[in-house]
Amino acid sequence: MAAPEISQSRLYEWLTGDEDSRMCRDIPDEACQEQPRSFFLHLVASLGNKLADELASARLVLPWLLGVIGAPLWMVGLLVPIRESGALLPQLFVAGFIRHQPQRKWVWVAGGVLQALAAAALALLALVGHGGLGGGLVLAVLVALSLARGLSSIATKDVMGKTIAKQRRGTLMGWSGSVAGAVTLAAGGVLMLFDDRPGELALAVLLAIAALGWAFNALCAARIAETPGAVEGGENAWESVRTGLRLMRDDAAFRDFNVTRALLLSSALALPYVALLGQQQDGDALGGLGVLIVVSGVAGMLASPVWGKRADASSRRVMRDGGLTTAACCLLGAAIAWWPVAWTATIWPYALVYGLLVVVHAGVRLGRKTYIVDLAGADNRALYVALSNTITGVLMLLMGAVVGGLAQWLGASALLVILAATALAAAARARHLPEVE
Repeated sequence: MAAPEISQSRLYEWLTGDEDSRMCRDIPDEACQEQPRSFFLHLVASLGNKLADELASARLVLPWLLGVIGAPLWMVGLLVPIRESGALLPQLFVAGFIRHQPQRKWVWVAGGVLQALAAAALALLALVGHGGLGGGLVLAVLVALSLARGLSSIATKDVMGKTIAKQRRGTLMGWSGSVAGAVTLAAGGVLMLFDDRPGELALAVLLAIAALGWAFNALCAARIAETPGAVEGGENAWESVRTGLRLMRDDAAFRDFNVTRALLLSSALALPYVALLGQQQDGDALGGLGVLIVVSGVAGMLASPVWGKRADASSRRVMRDGGLTTAACCLLGAAIAWWPVAWTATIWPYALVYGLLVVVHAGVRLGRKTYIVDLAGADNRALYVALSNTITGVLMLLMGAVVGGLAQWLGASALLVILAATALAAAARARHLPEVE
């Protein structure tokens, strides 16, 4: 066993840039000894999760699913808000429960298993669902999937904080995004081989693979060597709410971070509208879906390691730069409407902007995730993450409704200009956040 352990340590040192794989900060000594193994378990677990997220994407795959089963068009507009807010809103209410668990990885495992079951149900609906009833069942399953995602999200960050040292967490998330992007690229490439509207069987296969990805995520989480932590201070939901409100009042850095994060929602809200502009050119063909999945995979594969290294150096600057580049991408997407018609007759110009925005959104996500984990201490990390995610879930619903109304009234291109202004405001706020690395 010695040789594989040495090889694993050397690979870990190469991926992280460490000269000593036992150099640790902010984690127990027992976790330090297991850090190279934990790093790779987190990496492959994230691979399963990210691949599943892409193949069950509310931005791309699920709209095609509703179209195939003949669901009403208005249901498509509910997909992204349910997917995002359903994963974020309940987290404050489960933070106290997680705090009572000496090993939080089992909450992560439960979330992964539930997501796998939900994805399997979606695969079944792709084969037997039809009309409004089928669409309603898709939305109901998506609610369950999103709630399970919330469980995994908060537990994953807490386990990472206990098993991976500071200035290694952003690198880990960066490499996981890169590997997952490569696998997603292969899946999108297969879809590009088809020219017709996606059939029920093709979507069922995609969603079944997503179910396997979440099952793999849960299996890897169960194998992480997590040192049992303190369980004192656990609160019920309402105590967590009161504690959270005190944090927002007393912790200026945490409050400013949440304002910045809210403004950075512009990167997430812009993505489906850029994709929508492209779909209007290419219709519902499976090849167009494949193009967008391939672009998303390439973008994630290339962007995440760069952002990860930068987040370990200064996650504040990553959020600032994410705001600036989000604004640039939104303005570019809006400007395509004024390009010559011959240039915009296919999905490719919009796919390019979509890919650039995916790169930027990866940076925004990595920056805010690394910032909140490093800002919080070991004793209050779960509460900080849960409170921030719950606030963001509420704002996602509100902003989603406002953005949807503006898009209906002004059109997608004008909406992108508004989102660009929001992103610039986010960059200005991030510039004044304190450094936490």
